[in-house]
Amino acid sequence: MSKPLILITNDDGFTAKGLNELIDVAKQFGELLVVAPDQPQSGMGHAITVNNPIRFHQTDYYNDITGYQCSGTPVDCIKAGMYLLKGRKPDLILSGINHGSNVSTNVLYSGTMSAAVEGALEGIPSIGFSLTNYASNANFNPSKAIVKEIVGKAILNKMKKGICLNVNIPDVELSKIKGIKTCRQGEAFWDDTFDERVDPLGKKYYWLTGSFKSHEDSEDTDVNQLNNNYVTVVPTQFDMTAHKSIGEIQNWNLEL
Repeated sequence: MSKPLILITNDDGFTAKGLNELIDVAKQFGELLVVAPDQPQSGMGHAITVNNPIRFHQTDYYNDITGYQCSGTPVDCIKAGMYLLKGRKPDLILSGINHGSNVSTNVLYSGTMSAAVEGALEGIPSIGFSLTNYASNANFNPSKAIVKEIVGKAILNKMKKGICLNVNIPDVELSKIKGIKTCRQGEAFWDDTFDERVDPLGKKYYWLTGSFKSHEDSEDTDVNQLNNNYVTVVPTQFDMTAHKSIGEIQNWNLEL
């Protein structure tokens, strides 16, 4: 029986430590193709490159693992990977391990999770992994045990088409992780502001900043469970239809 074909990407860049650790775990499960950005692409969401050429070239950075550096976004990387496979379809797509969490509405901004969502759009089981540590030298050793458990179970149980998993891992020792919770996305949002600065020429420029705030205390959310040292798994879909509101809008009796 042939090994699963796994397509891997991230948004922190091809040489990011989190990607290296994800590859180290994933190679235990199957044949890998790595297509990742040639520079950090955090916060790109589901952006694709349409007004500039996309370049990708093969590299032996990960030794015997087939790898390509791509000039585009994480979603571009998934599309490039599908192109490079020449009709072969991956059995699984993995994205991460991201340097920083992607709970709640961060899923909309995250390049890591948008790559996983793109996989779901292609009908391929996909998982995005994130660690709550933004440092480039973060300790991913506890995360590797989590990745191994979830990837193994995902392959065994065959995920439903159109669904991807948003996995967030607390930045604590493995012995302090209380467990793995499947839960819902919490209601939390960025309270945005712009930091006004002045460049050496005396011209003003602005740096987007702000704080991430939760708007609920429910125990069944990813925000709450992650804060309590649980790994959170949120099944995520690309269908953004507000199904419960369809009847309400129909009752407007819109006419032309």
